Amino acid sequence: MSGLDPEECDHMASDDRAVDWKPGDPGKLYNVTCPGAGRELAGGTVFSASAPAAAPTIDPEVVARQAVESMRLTGPVIANPRAEGTYVVGMPFWMWATPSPTTYGPVTASATAGGVTVSATAKVTRAVWDMGDGSSVTCHGPGTKYTADHGKTMSPDCGHQYRRPSTDEPDARYAGSTTTTWTVDWTVTAGGAQTGSFTTTRATAWTARIGEVQVLNVN
Repeated sequence: MSGLDPEECDHMASDDRAVDWKPGDPGKLYNVTCPGAGRELAGGTVFSASAPAAAPTIDPEVVARQAVESMRLTGPVIANPRAEGTYVVGMPFWMWATPSPTTYGPVTASATAGGVTVSATAKVTRAVWDMGDGSSVTCHGPGTKYTADHGKTMSPDCGHQYRRPSTDEPDARYAGSTTTTWTVDWTVTAGGAQTGSFTTTRATAWTARIGEVQVLNVN
């Protein structure tokens, strides 16, 4: 059993006796099998004076969370607002992010522990934009990129209007953030048949400079 964790293995009491066993002696022989891909026949026969400890129960959600850790999910990559941009009070303010597997999904990974293998798939199901002015906007995708042909229309899926300039804010900018909620669906593919889901979040901070339109009076 070299290289195997005995707590991952099953021990079945055998009717056989050790060669030097005498009536009244404690202990039994145990047939040992260790589950897992390529290890179904690993194990052997061991003698123990007391019953081996039962293998720990594996929580498949814990294994699913290990799979998520391997995905290296990150907060969204904010495309707008831009740090170097200046925006105008009362004008449509379009927000969008640049999606990728690690920032919006979907992404799938597997993990194994104690003979239980779980496959997990994660994807962003909503993004909450904290606008820095006391309001928030919930978007159900990365947002739509603004182009000049949209004119002064509001974003169809992820927009805002600032009502006052950011001049009184630190560095004359609103400090905002975008928090994505990832929904993770998991399935046990070996060592069970359970399914389940949970959520996890990631966030990215950003700033926006909001100014007022300056009106020139010409006499």
